[in-house]
Amino acid sequence: MKPTLCFDATPEDPATFAAQCERSASALHALGVGPGEVVALMLHNEPVQVELMLAARTAGAHFCLVNWHFKAAEVRHVLTDSGARVLIVHAHLVAQIREGVPPGVQVFAVPPRQRTCDAFSLGAGPWREAGAYADWAAFRDAQDRPPVVMGRPGSVMVYTSGTTGLPKGVRRAAPTPDQVANMTRTVQVGLGIEPGMRALVSAPMYHSAPASYVLQAALQGGTLWIEPRFEAESTLRLIDEHAITHAYLVPTMYGRLLRLPAEVRSRYRLTSLRFVASTGSPCPIDVKRAMIDWLGPIFHECYAASELGWITHINSEEALACPGSAGRALPGVTLKVLDAQGDEVPAGTVGLIHARSDAVPDFTYSNNAQARRELERHGLWTLKDMGYLDADGFLFIVDRQSDMVISGGVNIYPAEIEATLVTMPGVADVAVFGVPDEDFGEALLAAVQPVPGAELTATQVQAWLRERIAGYKVPRTVEFHPELPREDTGKIFKRKLREPHWAGRARRV
Repeated sequence: MKPTLCFDATPEDPATFAAQCERSASALHALGVGPGEVVALMLHNEPVQVELMLAARTAGAHFCLVNWHFKAAEVRHVLTDSGARVLIVHAHLVAQIREGVPPGVQVFAVPPRQRTCDAFSLGAGPWREAGAYADWAAFRDAQDRPPVVMGRPGSVMVYTSGTTGLPKGVRRAAPTPDQVANMTRTVQVGLGIEPGMRALVSAPMYHSAPASYVLQAALQGGTLWIEPRFEAESTLRLIDEHAITHAYLVPTMYGRLLRLPAEVRSRYRLTSLRFVASTGSPCPIDVKRAMIDWLGPIFHECYAASELGWITHINSEEALACPGSAGRALPGVTLKVLDAQGDEVPAGTVGLIHARSDAVPDFTYSNNAQARRELERHGLWTLKDMGYLDADGFLFIVDRQSDMVISGGVNIYPAEIEATLVTMPGVADVAVFGVPDEDFGEALLAAVQPVPGAELTATQVQAWLRERIAGYKVPRTVEFHPELPREDTGKIFKRKLREPHWAGRARRV
């Protein structure tokens, strides 16, 4: 089935798009990118990213999604660790990563579509500096041979921010035919993916969830409106004008939609919308209830992760009946809560959440098999989330054993930020953690212990970090402490810093 891609509200011809996908697959093959090989994609939300994901899938290769916020050092790690042979990057991003491209990686530049530049205030000039790199479209269009179709499709490779300071690449085995069929079933239930859908996606596709949503919708021959960024009123206008039936949104977007004045919301006819999917971060029940009151019981939430795939699903009726739940196991998912000894705990007892889906191939972390082994017990995997199952099988997530922060649906590991910030002159030690945020769910806070006599300001700390790491990793709040609290071992007692901010809340995530 041939998908239809829409950008700038203009549908692209499905046959032309399909031909471009085939030529891109041929081009990747010509570059030696095939089964087990990696092509890195550092792109804004545009049809070219969907084209390249489909092409890599056809070639049997991994497509590694690189966050376009990343700076040179962050990109260097991803390209080196993944072993990517090719990087295809929007040309206006070249200046921020040029020094981070390792020798031997072939770089192709893609000029941005004008709306992408406007949306991100990128201007029209800097991307032209990429002239030293090959033009991807020209290379692709020079291919005149059919692509080599591999027996098993390629898969997405994403980097999860690392607990030890460096992101880990999730590398999957090629899916079997049964796993492909099971994935079609899973995403139909959890995300509403179906043939003929008219779907809107504005979440950044460097994240695994929206990228997978788009890929699965494309494989079902859907019509996809790809937006470069989320804008609340524009979302309503697109639903109205194009009779959108499906959308991928996250709780932060819900909040911004609800904050639109009533007279703005009432301008648009939204009755075509029948399935809204959300993953990445838990949705506050008052926000979900307000969305259901406005648009009806069309909201669905999944608990998912890059390593685990989609694990649980909850629809609107269940969310109202079981507020705070992440839902029940999707078909084909084994879900258990285990204690520290690996034994299953009774209903209502908090433990470590473990799961496995029959739709998801096994995985490893690139160059870090030990970290992968530490997640497995009895054939199930855990990401160190704490929770419990009730008597009806509904999962409730109550805390996180790791330090991971989910801000606006983005997974951020403080260790990466701490490892950078501790090298700033005048900083003796630092602890970064998540605190409640009404818009993003969680926001980053840095507790800094200055070197005696050093005079630092929050603005200085934030500016220093912004030059070295992606902007979304820069803490919104910086506190200064003469001495950070420590455990008997000397380790910073982060929970003591974190607790006052979460006091009185049932959920700590």
